This record gives sequence, structure tokens and C-alpha cells, in this order.
Amino acid sequence: MKLPTMRVADRIQKATQTQWRGYCHTLGAGDGEIYDMENLCSDHYPVLSTRRKRWTLRTLTKPNGLFSWDKLCWVDGTTFYYDGTAKGSVSDGAKTFAALGAYVVILPDKKFYNVETDEFGSLESSWSGSVTFDNGTLFEEEAEANTIRANGVNWASYFRVGDAVTISGCTVHPENNKTPVIREIDGNKLRFYENVFKLSGSEGTTAYSESGVTIARKMPDLLYCCENENRLWGCDERTIYASKLGDIFNWNVYDGLDTDSYAVDTGSAGRFTACVSYLGYPIFFKEDHIYKVYGSMPSNFEMMGSATLGVAEGSAMSLAVAGEILFYQSTAGFVAYSGGIPQPIGDAFGLDRYENAVAGSDGLKYYASTKKVGGGWSLFVYDAQRGLWHREDATRAVGWARYGANTYCLGTDGKLFATEAADGATEEADFAWFAEFADFTEGDPNKKGLSKLQIRLEVDTGATVDVWMRFDSVGTWQKVSTLQADVKRSYYLPIIPRRADHYRVKLSGTGGCRVYSMTRERYSGSELRSRTGRN
Repeated sequence: MKLPTMRVADRIQKATQTQWRGYCHTLGAGDGEIYDMENLCSDHYPVLSTRRKRWTLRTLTKPNGLFSWDKLCWVDGTTFYYDGTAKGSVSDGAKTFAALGAYVVILPDKKFYNVETDEFGSLESSWSGSVTFDNGTLFEEEAEANTIRANGVNWASYFRVGDAVTISGCTVHPENNKTPVIREIDGNKLRFYENVFKLSGSEGTTAYSESGVTIARKMPDLLYCCENENRLWGCDERTIYASKLGDIFNWNVYDGLDTDSYAVDTGSAGRFTACVSYLGYPIFFKEDHIYKVYGSMPSNFEMMGSATLGVAEGSAMSLAVAGEILFYQSTAGFVAYSGGIPQPIGDAFGLDRYENAVAGSDGLKYYASTKKVGGGWSLFVYDAQRGLWHREDATRAVGWARYGANTYCLGTDGKLFATEAADGATEEADFAWFAEFADFTEGDPNKKGLSKLQIRLEVDTGATVDVWMRFDSVGTWQKVSTLQADVKRSYYLPIIPRRADHYRVKLSGTGGCRVYSMTRERYSGSELRSRTGRN
């Protein structure tokens, strides 16, 4: 908030700034708005303050992903860790995660970890060899053409009752290449519903053998995945899938039941770029479409699409909820989505464009690590309550996770840090910060002279603040003073009088600082004239 200008007898005017509105990197930024910054935050708004120190838990060798369920889990190189303990091996590369019940799912590897049984394994299973298609039994009754036998094989080591398995490689009777559901497992016998298979003989009732047959439980090649209403939902480039109810292993069960798997294609152009569970619905994004799936079971699932700003390609990990609002990066910049039409929130970035965002949330703030097109990385924080952006630093994030009452970030440098104090973590040292204010014109089109600055601030013990100024956007920054104080107080900073159309002020320092107000004393000069002397 800028208080009214006061005019005194000697024609000196005063203007006081007591409210700091956050990052505003635009040519239209007004008096007192912050054109550029580093390591500032909105924690003490309207006071201008440095961010809180971070707490480093550990440093990974090759950070490939971060997630939280009952505990924090991450991938370092080719090893999956749960609560700091190695649990299994995965491929080397970036990972995405989802969870259902006791299971943590790791993509694109299609691996899982069961937090209750400590089991690590694959969501898919496959066996190949020679089999015999035969008659058998089902539920202790004789059944025709329903059994697959394989000598020396214990099928329970590969599959479970209820699994939908894809049979391929049959050449004698190609119609046996299908995806039926296992109803019973008895040692080396897989049993299905009656007459699932075609047998040999004149009446098709004689057992026969096939070699080179593959039996596999498969999972779609999902690009993105989330949990919603006791199912895993996911998508590849064109198709939306849902797992069997409560079963992360089965995506091809179609028994006509409420618990069935589900799949649907979309007719719009473009590929899916992200998915998320929000407000009780699975929501899928393309760059220019949003699809929401309604319903509670496959028989009444209905997909509704709208042509609007979706998630930008490469920013699938920008989705995060803060203040009950879903935020993400679109092709038009950052937006806020509450279930209707996405609302842009990126005015503060001006003409700068950003891409490849990786975001998280502490519940009220949206943290977005993003790359400027043609430039470097920045960690921006959006305060959902106050509608303010602040820039922290150049952190490039691999992933974010919310665990307990803390927010965690894994950077490309391998550092896993928390935004609040955490057990066993190391507190960050004092860091550098700065705030560069936009042009001050004082609402006066004439030249003006600045005679004094009065700044009321508070700094941590041992911290310092430097005050800089620059006039008419030329030359280098000139240091006015270095301040240090252990209590809140005001400083009068006399300025060598200099007339200018506009001027800028920059504060910088190392260590914690809170700025409460800044008062400028100035006098109005002559009208601006061209170099030829004409108005």
C-alpha cells in the first residue's frame, strides 16, 4: 500500500510504501512493485521478507523421481528406496508414481512395491513354452475346453485367480489367441470358463498341444497415471484406461461386472499430456482439451471433454493443488483450474514464457520449478490466498512430495530438501537475496530529484542489507548504504541530489531480513524537453 504523498513547506514531497505486492516482471510495473527478486516470500505479507531456510535430508547420486505415500520414496539411479531403504531395481531414467491401497506403482517400469508385505515386483507377468489345451473341471464340476496344462509349471508363481491373461502364438487354432480370465489355478493347470478354447478332433473335443505359446498378464503402456475411487487411471497418447476395481494388476478384465476394467478412446487431435485426480474425478489433459470422466462403474462411465487450455507438453508434473485449486502450466502460461474454465494467473511474468514445469504444494502455496524459454531455471512460488508470485532461486526440480506437515523437493543436483525443519536434516546456511523495484516516477511527468530514503527494517543477527540506486535506466547500480540492525528501526539515507525522469531502488543482502516500509523524499523539477530544446 502506498500512502498519500505529503507536501511540506520547502516543497519536499514524501511517499511511503508499506505493502509489497510480489513479483511483477512487466513494463507496466508501478511504483514499489518488485520487478526482479531472489529468495523472497509472502510469509509475512504485507511485509517484504526473505524465505525460510531449507533443510537437506540427503544427496542422491542420480535423482530420478520422488513420491510419498505412507513414507517418502524415491529412485536413485536404478534403485527404488522406501523410507530410505533400498527395495528393488528399476531402469535408469525419470519416473512417475501412483498408489492404491498398500501398493506404490512405478512407471514406466510397471513395477510395484507393497508397503505392508515388503514385496517388490512387476505388474506384468509372462510365460512361454509348450502347452496342452484340454477339457477339465471348474468349481469341482466337469467342464469342456477350459483348461491349459504345462508340464512342470507352477502357474501360481506367475498368475493369480482373476487375472486376465493374453494368449498368443497359437497356430493350430488361432482362435485360441485371446484374453480370458483365470477362474482357478491347480498346480500346472489354468482353468477358465467352459468352452473358452477350441480343441481338436471331429467334434472339437480332443486335447491338443501347441509349442511357442505365450501367456501374459499385461498392463497398458501408460504415460501418466493417478488413483481415483479405488482404481488406477491412466492414459497413453490416445486412450484412457482404468484398472479393475481395487486391482492394480488387471487392466483387461471385461466380465460385465461393476468391478471391470475400462478403456475409451478420444476423437480429438493431439496426444495426452497429463492426468490427475481432482474433486473426485479422473481428469485427463491434452494441450488444448480437458477430459473429465463421470460415473462410478464401467456401465455408467461417461467422458466429457471441453476445448480449453490443457497441460503443456512437457509439463505433466506441473499439476498440484493449493488452496483447493488445481494449478498447472499450459501453453499460455500458468493457470488455476477449479473444475470449469482455467483462469490465467501468469500476468506477473510479462512477455517471458516458461516451459517444462515441475511443481508441488504445501497446501496453500504452489511451488513451480520451470525453465524460461531461451533462458535458465527459476523456482517460483504462488500464494493461492493472496494471489502473489515470488521467485526464490534457480532450483531445477525432479519432483515434489507432501509428507506429514512438510513439503519436500528433489533437485537435479541430487539434494532432497524440506521447506520446514525435518528430523535428521541439515539447516541451510545464510543465503543471498535481492529485491529490485520497478521504476519510481512518483506520478510526476517532470524531472524530479530524490533527496532522502527512509527504510524501516529488521535483520537477523549478523545479516546485512545493501541499498542501491540507478537513475534513468543508465549506468551501473550505485551503492547508497549498507545497513545492519538487530531490532526494527528506521534509517535515513541522504542521497546526492540528482534530477531524473525515473529511478530504481534495489535492496540486497545475506541472511534473514524483513522490510516494513520505505519512504522517499523528493522534489519536482522542470518539464522534460527534447535535445533540440523543443517540448
